[in-house]
Amino acid sequence: MVRAYGEEYLRTHATSAAQRQVLRAIASCRTAALGGHVEQCTECSYRRIAYHSCRNRHCPKCQGQERAQWMAAEQAMLLPVPYFHVVFTLPHTLNPLLRVNRARLYGLLFHLAARTLRTFARDPRHLGAEPAITMVLHTWGRTLEEHYHVHCVVSGGGLSLDGRSWVALPSGKQKRRRPFRFPVTALSRVFRGKFIAALQRARRRGTLRYLGQSAALAELGPWDNLIAQLWKDDWVVYCKPPFGGPAQVLKYLSRYTHRVAIANRRLLSVANGVVRFAYRDAADHDQRKEMALPAPEFLRRFLLHVVPTGFMRIRHYGLTANCQRTKKLRRCRALLAPPSTPPVAAGATAAAPAHPAGAADAAASRCPTCGGRLRVIEILAPTPAGADTS
Repeated sequence: MVRAYGEEYLRTHATSAAQRQVLRAIASCRTAALGGHVEQCTECSYRRIAYHSCRNRHCPKCQGQERAQWMAAEQAMLLPVPYFHVVFTLPHTLNPLLRVNRARLYGLLFHLAARTLRTFARDPRHLGAEPAITMVLHTWGRTLEEHYHVHCVVSGGGLSLDGRSWVALPSGKQKRRRPFRFPVTALSRVFRGKFIAALQRARRRGTLRYLGQSAALAELGPWDNLIAQLWKDDWVVYCKPPFGGPAQVLKYLSRYTHRVAIANRRLLSVANGVVRFAYRDAADHDQRKEMALPAPEFLRRFLLHVVPTGFMRIRHYGLTANCQRTKKLRRCRALLAPPSTPPVAAGATAAAPAHPAGAADAAASRCPTCGGRLRVIEILAPTPAGADTS
């Protein structure tokens, strides 16, 4: 689809350098333009050409090995405690401003969602401890429209502020009444207040851009109206224990950590300038439905979710923050389990990736005809676009 309509879209629509790079990388992925190699079976005469992948983090076909490695690393950090799945969502009122201030406002979403969680966690009335928090940015809904939110995997409990004990979640009747110690309504209101205050500071400092649909916000009147509407909006914070354990949440998140917006398997057809894809309608009991979009509109929606160059959409806070992760996790495991018992992450074994990177590599190196080993017999140099490869 990108090869058929991508270049025309770039000629007729305004795009950023990052968006142009993504479309061209996807168009050249696994083609002669990137080079490759010829493999031959050691047992029979079977041969095949394997072209190189683009390795772009937005490509729906690439990053499989990196995704498996991320899953393994994240599972190794899980502690033997309950975990919760928390989602912070920005109201759609902010969409026009987000489109032209992606890096700054995505950063605020991460920073302020984490600060909100840590503020509640460190309060003795709620937990009085430091939790482990892993966060993943999502910017899309099921039909590729804008839906800016961040998924958080949060430990149920945390390391006491003096580092001497593990503060566990409540048990018994108190647990049944409120299994998650932080009330989501209060989380939502505090998060809203922090985000609006940060927006106001950014405006005073002159660090926001106002273009396109947000151009009017450069004037004080429309800006004040936006702020007033944001105070009225519901800032949705969702929380529930992850079904099947924390590793299942990581498995769910891994579908999107190294890919953007849509998987190839959801594409049903591309013909006559129309793209048809499948989605599930949350408003209709998750019924499977189909949507048809003109190719330019499909590409416009896809490109809305290109992450700014260099932006990290997976981040860790609290106990898993990079600065003291090893030391703090070692201390937590010592408190949670006897020293003689090796710590095992709850659910990690059962929810290991279905196709580990090593197994996938081994399968890829086997002959599909006789099962023999494939070996590289020729290296193919990259071929410029439009060159004769016959």
